[in-house]
Amino acid sequence: MGKLTNNMWRLLGAQSSRNQSKSLTLIKKSGDHDSWAAELSDENFATEAEKLDITDPEGEDRARFLALVREAGDRALDMRPFDVQLQGALRLLEGDIIEMATGEGKTLAGAIAAIGYVLQGHRVHVVSVNDYLATRDAEWMKPLFDQFAISSSAVSENSTREERKAAYDTDITYGSVNEVGFDVLRDQLATRAEDLVSPKPDVAIIDEADSVLVDEALVPLILAGATTGEVPDKPIHDAVGKLKKTHYEIDAEGRNVYLTDEGAAFIEQELGGINLYDEEHVGTTLVHVNVAMHAHILLERDVHYIVRDGGVHLINASRGRVAQLQRWPDGLQAAVELKEGLAQTDSGEVIDTITVQALIGRYPKVCGMTGTALAAGEQFRQFYHLAVSQIPPNTKNIRVDEVDRVYDTKANKAEAVVEFVKEIHETGQPILIGTHDVAESEELAHLLGRAGVQSVVLNAKNDAQEAKIIAEAGAKNAVTVSTQMAGRGTDIKLGGSAGQKDGESTSERDEVVELGGLCVVGTGRHDTERLDNQLRGRAGRQGDPGRSVFFSSVEDPVVTRNLTLKRDPVSSSEDGSLGSKGVDLIEQAQRVAEGVMLELHANTWRYNQLVNQQRDIVIARRMKLLTTDTALAELKDLENARYRELTGEGSVLAESADSDKAPDTKSVGDEPAETAVDSDSSVPVEKAEPVPVAVLEQAAREIMLFHLDRAWADHLAFVSDVRASIHLRSLGRESPLDEFHKLILDEFGRLPGEAVDNARKTFREAVITADGVDLEQADLRRSTTTWTYMVHDSPFSSGGAKALQGIIGIFR
Repeated sequence: MGKLTNNMWRLLGAQSSRNQSKSLTLIKKSGDHDSWAAELSDENFATEAEKLDITDPEGEDRARFLALVREAGDRALDMRPFDVQLQGALRLLEGDIIEMATGEGKTLAGAIAAIGYVLQGHRVHVVSVNDYLATRDAEWMKPLFDQFAISSSAVSENSTREERKAAYDTDITYGSVNEVGFDVLRDQLATRAEDLVSPKPDVAIIDEADSVLVDEALVPLILAGATTGEVPDKPIHDAVGKLKKTHYEIDAEGRNVYLTDEGAAFIEQELGGINLYDEEHVGTTLVHVNVAMHAHILLERDVHYIVRDGGVHLINASRGRVAQLQRWPDGLQAAVELKEGLAQTDSGEVIDTITVQALIGRYPKVCGMTGTALAAGEQFRQFYHLAVSQIPPNTKNIRVDEVDRVYDTKANKAEAVVEFVKEIHETGQPILIGTHDVAESEELAHLLGRAGVQSVVLNAKNDAQEAKIIAEAGAKNAVTVSTQMAGRGTDIKLGGSAGQKDGESTSERDEVVELGGLCVVGTGRHDTERLDNQLRGRAGRQGDPGRSVFFSSVEDPVVTRNLTLKRDPVSSSEDGSLGSKGVDLIEQAQRVAEGVMLELHANTWRYNQLVNQQRDIVIARRMKLLTTDTALAELKDLENARYRELTGEGSVLAESADSDKAPDTKSVGDEPAETAVDSDSSVPVEKAEPVPVAVLEQAAREIMLFHLDRAWADHLAFVSDVRASIHLRSLGRESPLDEFHKLILDEFGRLPGEAVDNARKTFREAVITADGVDLEQADLRRSTTTWTYMVHDSPFSSGGAKALQGIIGIFR
C-alpha cells in the first residue's frame, strides 16, 4: 500500500489520462459550437438540449452539449465552467471516480454530469455526506438545471413524507447518504403501494466519494421500532470498573481487550463466585463483561466521544465532527452511558438495516468525486469496480509540502510543534494546526497559550461556531487549532472575512499572500494518507501560495498500533528529532495501517455480503406482496375453506331440523345478507356479510407483510447474536466465517416457511370484515413509534467500518 499503492494507481490514472485525451479533444471541439449556444434564447435552450443524443462519448452532439452547459453556467450562475470542470463531468458520465483538488469546482462538475445523465433519460441522485451540503448544492445549482427545464430538489432530515415523494419525483434529487438510506428503510413499513417513497435507483453521483464509499461504507443504517430493550447489568460494570492493569491485556492495535487468568478470577469472585466459561455464562455474562471492558478501557472521553447535553455523542474520526445520528451497537452504547453515569437510551428492536455500501450497490450506475481519490483507488476497484480519473487543477498548485519532522517521544514532538508555531506566528502568517482528537486539540491550545501564542480551538465541542472560526482562519496572525473538522468541506479564504467582502480592499489578502499563504501543521500522521492530504489541501487553494508540514513521533498511535519495534529509535539530536530514519518509520507504519484497513473492509464485506443477499430476497418478496395480489392468491390456495367462508362462496348453512334444503347462497357482494336457521332452536341466525375481494386482498397483504417483516426482524436479531460470539468458534479450530455463513443460511432457510405458516394461522383466526383485518385484536402489533440511526460499528479504528476485529485478530 502507501507509496507503492499510490504509484500503482497513478499509473492507472495515467492510463485513464490517455483515455481522457479523447475528452480533451471533445472539449476543444466544443468551442466550435460556442457561438451557436450563445445565440440561443433562454426559451429555446431546453428544446435544443433535448434534441441532442449524447450517448456517444465521442459524438458531435456531446461536443454541442458541452457548449450548452458552458453557456448555461455563464447565464444561470455567472460561472463559466473551466475546461477541467468539463473534463471532470465527462469522466463522471463515463462512470469514474474523479479526483479534483480542493477549490477546483467539483460541485459544478457534478451538476453538469447530472444534466448529461438526465438528457440520456436517467433519474439522478446526487448523494452527499450531510444535509447541509445537499441542500446548499441543490439550491446553488437549481438555476443551472432550470436553464435546461430539468426539475431538481433536495431531501433533508426535516422533509415530510409528501416533500420526500415530491423531491424523488424530480429529475435530479440531492440528499445525504443517511436520508437516502433511511427512506429506503422506511419503505419497509409500507403496507400499501401508494405509501412507498423511495424510487427505483438509477444513477448515483457521490460527493466526497472516499468518505461515503470507503470511510463509512460499512456503517449500518438502522430502522428501529419501540420495544423494551435489555438494560446492561450494573454489577458487571461495577466489577469491570475495579479491574487493575494486571487483570487484562490489550492487543497491539488497541482494538480488543482480554481478561487474564487473574482478571477472570477477579470478575468471577465479584459476580458471586460464578464460572465465566460455563455454558450458562459464556454466551451472556462473558459477552457483557467484554462489552463493559471495551467501554471502560478502550473508549476514551474526548477522543472517541464527548458528553454533551446529558448524552454520549460519538465523534467521526475521519471528519473530527460529532457523528450525527450515530451510536454504537446497543450493548456498547449503553455500557458507555452507564460508565458516564447517564441514563441508558433504548435502541429498540431493529426492524431493518442496510450498510452504506449495500445502499450504493443498489444503483445500476455509480460515479463520484473527491479531492483524494487515488489513495482509495484499491477500495474503489475491489468493492465497487470503479476506475479513478485524476483531473488536473485549473491553476497549478504552488503549495510547499515539507518533509515530515519525526521525534522520539510525544513530549519532544509537542515541544517542537509549539516552537515552530511560535516562530511562524511572529511573522503574521496564518496557521491551521490539525490534531487527531478533541483532547489533543485542547492540550495543544493550552501549551501554545503558555508559550504566549493565543489560538482559537475548533472541535466537536464547539462545532456550532465552525463557520465563524473558519471564516477567520486565513486572516493575518490567526492561529487555529482544529480536529479533522477543518480537513474537508470547508473553504479557508486568505485574509479572512475582512479581505473577502465585495467592494472592500483586498490588501489583507495580498499581505497574507506575501507572507506565504496559509501554513498547515499536522500533529501526526493518520492511518491513511488520504486524511493527511485532506488536511494539506486546506492550503494552496486555486493557485494560492501555501505551506504544509507534519510533526510525528514513534509514540504516535499510527506507529504503536501497526509496528512492533525491537528497540526504540535513539535520537542523536538534543531535540529528539530522528531525521530520515524517522520519516521512513512513519511511512512504513502508515503502509501497514492502510493494509490493515483494506483487510478489515474486505473481511467485513465477506460477513455482510450474505446478509445483504438475504435482504434482497426478502425485499423482492415484500415488493411482490405489496404491489400484486400474490398474498390473497397464495392464502386462497392454502386456506381455501377460509377464503370461501369470507367471500360467501360455497358456504354451508345450518339447516333447521324440519328443513329439507338449505337456503340459496349468494355470490361476493350480493345484498342483502341471508340468514341461517339454528337447528336446535329454529331461531334465525344472521350470517356475516361477504368480504369484498378488494378488501380481502388488502387484508391478506397486511397479514403476509406482517409475518414476513416479523420473520426478517427476528432473523436480524439472530445474525446480531451470532456475530457477537462467532469468534469463539476459532477455539475449536473452526473457521468463524464458514460457521457464520452456515448458521445464518440454515436459519434463513426456515424464514419463508415460518412466515407463510404464521400468515395462514392469522388468516384462519383473525377477524376480517368489510372494514379490513384487525391485527391488533389478534395481538399482532406493528411498532407505532419508529426512528432511524446509524450504528458506529468501528469504535476502535480511525475511520471506516469495523470488520469483526476480534475475528480478524485470530485470522492473523
